[in-house]
Amino acid sequence: MLGHLECFVSSAENGSFSAAGRKLGISSAAVGKNVTKLETIVGVRLFQRNTRKLILTEEGERFLQEVSGGLLSIQCALKGISSSGGVAAGTLKVSMGTAFGLHFVMPMLPDFLARYPAIVPDWHFDNRKVDLIGEHFDAAMGGGIELAQGMIARELAPAHGVLVASAAYLQRNTAIRQPEQLMNHAGIFIRSPQTGRIRNMPLRNAENEQRAPSMEIKMTVNEPDAAAQAAEMGLGIALIAMPNALPYLESGRLVRVLSGWYVDRGSVHLYFPTTKFLPTKTRVFVDFMIEQFRLQKLAERFDAR
Repeated sequence: MLGHLECFVSSAENGSFSAAGRKLGISSAAVGKNVTKLETIVGVRLFQRNTRKLILTEEGERFLQEVSGGLLSIQCALKGISSSGGVAAGTLKVSMGTAFGLHFVMPMLPDFLARYPAIVPDWHFDNRKVDLIGEHFDAAMGGGIELAQGMIARELAPAHGVLVASAAYLQRNTAIRQPEQLMNHAGIFIRSPQTGRIRNMPLRNAENEQRAPSMEIKMTVNEPDAAAQAAEMGLGIALIAMPNALPYLESGRLVRVLSGWYVDRGSVHLYFPTTKFLPTKTRVFVDFMIEQFRLQKLAERFDAR
């Protein structure tokens, strides 16, 4: 019965048996068979089927609302069985930004595994906003993820962006003392992986004044670390997030431009399901990350103000 419900909910969320099958790791035929069996059990048709997509019937809509929360609790309870007795064990699937994960989270891995050797990390480095519940992640770190039902966000640090360039570039170009002077400089821009648009958010300072940075487009990339490397090569000025910029700034490979100005992109959050059945493996990961952010003063280091 649990498998029937999982297939029904996943089909409703993804709009087709084939998409649900990919999420669940089974064939679309198996998904359809489970949904049909569920319809037989409950005695009503849950979907209107056509060649392109599934459409919930009125009874299907009502049934989805009634079972979704309970299914999540059951799934979390089953996950928690492997962690019974307070033992943190099992595969821990976590999503995080590429540079953030490689530069800051990966170095924490030896200490984490020394403390919890029965956990198997399944870490995904990606600069997209994941569907925590639909993609079966135990946790995610980043910003801007929509909070679905049954999910909470724990703030870890500010998400600020800064202008950076190489010392060599700044030495051979006109000095920059005000945001308006950026128009005379080459810009290295990042395209959003979601929209394909160039990210160009307004700068602000301690007095909360705002200016829109306007630079000549020297080049565009879709990866923040590539923008940082291009800036290191002296190709121009890049606007990148602090987790991407910090390794370059702390090593002296890049310097801040207009140090009193920054972009406010909200906060870096740690996302995870909120339920009394939260597996021990997830709970210890959340506690460990909060502890490490405090010990390494990452909130202060990511703060561009």
